[in-house]
Amino acid sequence: MKSSELIAVTAASGNLGSAIVRAVSEVVGQDNVVGLARTPSKAVSLGVEIRAGDYTHRRELAESLAGVNSMLLVSGMDAPEKRIDQHRNVIEAAKEAGVRKIVYTSIQGADTGTAFSPIVQSNRQTEADIRASGLTWVIGRNGLYIEPDIDYIETYKTRGEIANCAGESKAGYTTRQELAYAYACMLTQSKHDGQTYNLHGQAITQKQLTKLINDAFGTDLKFRNMTVQQYQEERQSELGEFLGTVIAGIYEGIRQGKLDNESHFRQAAGREHLNWPAYFAGLTG
Repeated sequence: MKSSELIAVTAASGNLGSAIVRAVSEVVGQDNVVGLARTPSKAVSLGVEIRAGDYTHRRELAESLAGVNSMLLVSGMDAPEKRIDQHRNVIEAAKEAGVRKIVYTSIQGADTGTAFSPIVQSNRQTEADIRASGLTWVIGRNGLYIEPDIDYIETYKTRGEIANCAGESKAGYTTRQELAYAYACMLTQSKHDGQTYNLHGQAITQKQLTKLINDAFGTDLKFRNMTVQQYQEERQSELGEFLGTVIAGIYEGIRQGKLDNESHFRQAAGREHLNWPAYFAGLTG
């Protein structure tokens, strides 16, 4: 990609979007990156031009994508049935604005049989819409973020355990920084065009995750397996019915082996994913 070509990143005020903005800026320079955000003022610290980018406003999106050659679409956070149409707004706005390439941050997970499956299905529909758009495309299917477990460390300490319904199955975890590096490559290197990549590091069980946390933070946590129903009820009581149900659905997908997939991170990023001992060592440095 020529350095003069403009790259847009949606949801630039979010954790993943902002990380991708910074990673792409390191490759092509801040002057060649535009961030789109529903509330632009929340993304001004990124040091790139920020334009309005509400997924529900197609006309606004088309105007904000003027002059953009390649765009990264960060999957929205709304309910599945709303998200499909919102993503279609972005895709159609991109086509109208003359965008040539779209890269999409999709997810891994169980397509059916869990409370998280409707969200996975909505992402698969967006993948299909992008493939049918006539634009050049690349799709990344993100593994499970490891950062929420780190953010939850004080709660784990208080409880003395990590408890969920994942069982003995492995999950392909990743970090937002590693994803950002991979997406910067996918946006700026044409060799990835037309590819769908699973993006995650080494798959680990909850017991392995617990040991990594114990080794890094000097804790003595235990892993306790719960039934899906028990975990759903526990999450609902803390997070509310919708989010609690979704979180339980993610871990049910782990239990079913749906997050233990072949990783294509090396193909996408040109290097291996950061290994977990090194990641945890970096946290406590």
